[in-house]
Amino acid sequence: MKVAFIGLGVMGYPMAGHLQSAGLDVCVYNRSSDKAKKWCDEFWGQMADTPAQAATGAEIVFVCVGNDDDVRSVVLGKTGALAGMAEGSVLVDHTTASATLARELDAAASAQGKEFMDAPVSGGQAGAENGVLTIMIGGRESTYARIKPVIDHYARFSKLLGAAGSGQLAKMVNQICIAGVVEGLAEGLNFAVNAGLDAEAVVETISKGAAGSWQMENRYKTMLEDSYEFGFAVDWMRKDLGIAFEEAQRNGVELPVAQLVDSFYEEVQSMGGGRWDTSSLLARYTRKK
Repeated sequence: MKVAFIGLGVMGYPMAGHLQSAGLDVCVYNRSSDKAKKWCDEFWGQMADTPAQAATGAEIVFVCVGNDDDVRSVVLGKTGALAGMAEGSVLVDHTTASATLARELDAAASAQGKEFMDAPVSGGQAGAENGVLTIMIGGRESTYARIKPVIDHYARFSKLLGAAGSGQLAKMVNQICIAGVVEGLAEGLNFAVNAGLDAEAVVETISKGAAGSWQMENRYKTMLEDSYEFGFAVDWMRKDLGIAFEEAQRNGVELPVAQLVDSFYEEVQSMGGGRWDTSSLLARYTRKK
């Protein structure tokens, strides 16, 4: 099967690599051609000069870029992916973007006899590199059946959650939940240290009960070490939460905890931590001393 992958960031680079390693014929496009050349050297794939060229002849075209405007720039227009896609082929957007954009692209693809699925991912850079991402999907059931065997090469779990836009809405739920969990962990660790407890021993104990979480298991040690130069960046988290806030405003939904945590992330940015991992919420407490 020939596929295209557009966007070779920290997520897209290894995701495209998993597809090539699984025996698919992958053609990549990246705005920085140096990154595309590096990928080709590592995985023995092909590269194209435009998204349309990468998409030509591909049964499935994957996109994983930064935001709504980035997606439009590589999908729409004369050199965009849709222009190069054949009728009946599928566009899969792994970008965390708005549900509005997902519906827009679904309509654009349908008008040309093509399929679209919004499929934001969770699991971070490590999940992409290890091929164990969780993927939230919006679109048609028949189209999902076509892409599932392919995305399984880098996904531990995927689920169709409804019509186009449903995947993006589910990703908003994911980020809202993470925000509260990470702040709770930051407050708990800060409390433990200042109470004179052995924080690692405390986590070893409470992680076996109701307080346990992925964040606790995977981030408490680096948080206690004051190490944040890795992982899912604060800048990206604020972008994702901003999308959720816009949707909540349209739906009349309150997000008081997420908004509070977002303001804390703004403080982390002001500390120079825009590229730090989201677990850097603890730095608000420890680095003020």
